[in-house]
Amino acid sequence: MKNRLKLCVLGASGRMGSTIISEALESNRVILHSVSEMKNHKWVGRDIGKIMNGKNNNIIVSDNLHESLEGSDAAIDFTRPANTVYSSNICANLGVAHIIGTTGFNENQEKEILTSSSRIPIVKAGNMSLGINMLTKLVEKVAKSLDLDFDVEILEMHHRNKVDAPSGTALMLGESVAIARGKKLSDLASYNKEGITGVRERGKIGFASLRGGGVIGEHEVIFASENEKISIKHEALSRNIFANGAIKAAIWALGKDPGLYSMSDVLGIK
Repeated sequence: MKNRLKLCVLGASGRMGSTIISEALESNRVILHSVSEMKNHKWVGRDIGKIMNGKNNNIIVSDNLHESLEGSDAAIDFTRPANTVYSSNICANLGVAHIIGTTGFNENQEKEILTSSSRIPIVKAGNMSLGINMLTKLVEKVAKSLDLDFDVEILEMHHRNKVDAPSGTALMLGESVAIARGKKLSDLASYNKEGITGVRERGKIGFASLRGGGVIGEHEVIFASENEKISIKHEALSRNIFANGAIKAAIWALGKDPGLYSMSDVLGIK
């Protein structure tokens, strides 16, 4: 492929960062332009090819974010909220498309990302897999078809090292239910069930989060009435589905107008 997209991967040593790097090194759609890590990380100054597959490729892990992003077409970012907000501002200054898979942002951080999106295309998604995004649309359609006699519960499970809960994907699924009901998720979400909780409030969207082992990601949306239960579930079997989705988003974003986009835009399933 001519003029392949020049990709920068942020958080090189992370679970997703290293998976994306592996995919990029094998891809004929993108060129791995640069990779970055936090200052004083043991990977900084080392050849990423040597780290990943034992073969030098002259791409050195850098702790200089500006230097890593400069000359890149797009950056893929599965790091931490504060790091992502900082990176988004630098991407905006340099005209680099920002692909965000980070989750757990607070309201102010969301606003800062939105501000950056006025200058560059940003694709931000709680989950970048095709399956989950199709599931989200399916959940929205089911929610539109069912009345409030059906309670909605969203169950998610991830590996023990995940630091935010509920997962960004669970919240994305909750948003789809809320949209179908013409409400905001913040008005319907119920996150904590402990002790004597009283009767379940009609119309609420319940969330349950499990953490353990090396589980990549499992999400289930349950619609339960007095007489029947509908369960829709997705299980990630490999992190490659997220890496491939992120790379697809980076390629899609190239040349797009500034704005805040989702994977629904990338996949054309709005």
